[in-house]
Amino acid sequence: MENTVPVSKLKVGMYVLMPVAWTDHPFLKNQFRLTSQEQIQKIIVAGFTEVRVDLSKSRVVDADPATIETIPDDLKKNIVHEGLREAIFDKTLPPLAKAAKIHRYSGEMIKNLLDNPTAENIRATRQAVADVVDLILDDMETSHHLMMITNHDYDTYTHSVHVGILSICLARNIFLRSNAHDLHELGAGFFLHDLGKVRIDQEIINKPGKLTEDEMREIKKHPNLGFKILHETKQMTEESKIIVLQHHERYDGTGYPQGIRGDDMHIYGKICSVADVYDALTTDRPYRPKLSPFEGLKIMKEQMMHHFQKDLFDQFVLMLAGRKS
Repeated sequence: MENTVPVSKLKVGMYVLMPVAWTDHPFLKNQFRLTSQEQIQKIIVAGFTEVRVDLSKSRVVDADPATIETIPDDLKKNIVHEGLREAIFDKTLPPLAKAAKIHRYSGEMIKNLLDNPTAENIRATRQAVADVVDLILDDMETSHHLMMITNHDYDTYTHSVHVGILSICLARNIFLRSNAHDLHELGAGFFLHDLGKVRIDQEIINKPGKLTEDEMREIKKHPNLGFKILHETKQMTEESKIIVLQHHERYDGTGYPQGIRGDDMHIYGKICSVADVYDALTTDRPYRPKLSPFEGLKIMKEQMMHHFQKDLFDQFVLMLAGRKS
């Protein structure tokens, strides 16, 4: 269902359809969900007086088409540090400093969410991730610095941020100019790919040595558990849930939890799989030191290539090298 809405009535959360070609407006896509007041201001400055709004894709909370669901300020402060939003929209910050702040506060956000993964907290996190996605789409220099950030100490929070950023950047390169993929929702799926670990014994998650067979069986439950949490909270799209479910599947069928292979894997799951393995190899773990980016990619190519769809892996390598295919 689409309505024409005056720009003065636009609200964060509305899914807008720009009435002209993408070359004639300041956004990368013709259809997208508004995630900030800055986007609304861009539409006004560009001279538009009205735009179409798809109510079925908007976050509507009542019968008034102009009333759209927003996250209460007190909830944002509890789950999403106000410094994250400030860093994203601060145009005076140098790209390297901006990337460092975004990375730090994103890690805090994921930690807060995993401490209390309620529907409201998932919703707040999803909106904050949408702002990060917009920055990655609009600011190539800052997104490059975000990709290059590494941490000496591995934990689920920093890993989630690393994989989220790498996956969004790869999806951006693959799906650029396509309206068929909602990168805001995919970004949320990428950032929350390990959500199911909140229902795994943390002694197993944090064990410094090699896992026993029983412990490994327990760990392998986390994709299904994450999918279940998202289903219970009703806060994510089916495509996002697929990312959570499939990020440990492998192209040759040797992954888990379903052991699917090839084209049975969704492309979103394939993207997250590449980023997940890369970050696992290039981050310090309790049982082994991290590899350099070159060493990690070399092992992936020479010893693990059967795990990935080749063209996606090639795109990933080009992306890290700062080149386009």
